[in-house]
Amino acid sequence: MNWTLGNYWYLLLLLLLPLLGIIMVAYLKWKNTKKDVFAEARFQPELFEKKSAFSKILPLLYLLGTLFLIIAIVDVLSGREEVKTKQKMNNVIFLLDVSNSMNAQDVEPNRLDEAKNIIVNTMSKMRNDKVGIVVFAGEATSIMPLTTDFTAVETYIGGVETSIVKLQGTDFLTGMKTVAFKFKDIAKGSRKVVILSDGEDNESNEKSAIKLANKEGITAITVGIGSEEGAPIPEYVFGQLMGYKTDMNGQTVISKRQVNALKNIAAQTGGTYVDGNNLESASSQIIDGLARTSTSSESIVKSQNAIHYYQYFLGVSLFFFLLIFLLNPKKDFNI
Repeated sequence: MNWTLGNYWYLLLLLLLPLLGIIMVAYLKWKNTKKDVFAEARFQPELFEKKSAFSKILPLLYLLGTLFLIIAIVDVLSGREEVKTKQKMNNVIFLLDVSNSMNAQDVEPNRLDEAKNIIVNTMSKMRNDKVGIVVFAGEATSIMPLTTDFTAVETYIGGVETSIVKLQGTDFLTGMKTVAFKFKDIAKGSRKVVILSDGEDNESNEKSAIKLANKEGITAITVGIGSEEGAPIPEYVFGQLMGYKTDMNGQTVISKRQVNALKNIAAQTGGTYVDGNNLESASSQIIDGLARTSTSSESIVKSQNAIHYYQYFLGVSLFFFLLIFLLNPKKDFNI
């Protein structure tokens, strides 16, 4: 523990101690001189009251009381005050599907923008949580580490497009692996992932993703975006619509929301499935799901104010002066 002095200039007051000692000795000599002037030594026992035993330690009590009073004035400091707080919090990673099917416009303006709006709206309702962003398709990448800076997260989300990931597809396992890696320093039980996708599991590896999530202590809330009727998948080149995706026969591909994989992931990891086609409702349900699985986290906060100990020295000083007051028979200097 680091000990420091507060008002260290007041250490000069310690010079009062020898001065006080000199004054006491001088007073004692003056008093004895006056006694000798008043009467011879052989008459003094009859004329003057005999000194009490307490009077012998009275000077020491005065000096000790003054010493501790000076130390209290100087103010001894140490360390920093530590305050333990308990609060419910979550570490949440939004796992955002950026496969080409998320460009489908069966929800306005399209599935990807709906997912991004849900993330932003959900963060506006969060308290004391940390959030991060991982995007995935056929591969996954983290674009935002866990942070409490929601403004920065919102900025990063605004720039997300399906072209951010080159390898297309929808690989839940790859996404979950990246999420697990981002959670490596987070205690199990505080790990939450919100998966936003249209549910088209092209790799059919939801079971492997579930197994990994359970092994890593990750609770998944899944959000299904898109309609059962589906919509064609736009194809863009440099931001310009060039047509719609077709199959090998030249037929336009209709992408539909598939909820089975999303519901299974949620159910088997202790989370909930949310219909993502209603922005406000989806955000509220995500918040409710996080609240049900939130954990209490104890944190230690060090204040900026040092711990003061002057009150203890002041108490000792007052104790010595109280002894003088209570035990001094004549209630005076009496030395």
